Amino acid sequence: MQIVGSSNHVGAQRLFILVVGLWVGSLLTTGYLVAPAIFNTLTDRQVAGMVAGSVFRVEALLSTVVCIALMVLANLLVNRGLNQYRLIRWLLLAMLLCSLAASFIFIPWMNTLRDEALLQGMPVMLSPSAAIFARLHGASSIVFVIQSVLGIYLLWRLTKSIK
Repeated sequence: MQIVGSSNHVGAQRLFILVVGLWVGSLLTTGYLVAPAIFNTLTDRQVAGMVAGSVFRVEALLSTVVCIALMVLANLLVNRGLNQYRLIRWLLLAMLLCSLAASFIFIPWMNTLRDEALLQGMPVMLSPSAAIFARLHGASSIVFVIQSVLGIYLLWRLTKSIK
């Protein structure tokens, strides 16, 4: 994405790229460094899952807020004639849907199943809800991978003209 236009546009575009870089970096760090480190460090998988779930909840909410802010900025840039941000808005929308699914469907549902199991005195993976929890975990993992790939592609698109 070529940084062109008046100095206001250049500043907005640089800010956009900076925020996307930090955001995508946080997604990748959370999913592919922090979560595995939690499971490799803690011996109790139930506790590790609860800690990782908490980290993913914060990341999903952060992603929702950042994505909405970036969509507003992308709309402003498109309205100022920077049409290369039209595709960027679609990528952001797809990433927002991933964040919303994590924030308001997968994480709360998995937390509810985990809490119900704990009330019964057992880890969720030994409860009657183990199969549904495993499916939700698998689906949320797929959504996270999709969001990660979209984020990498978004950053690639934004920086493709930088020399």
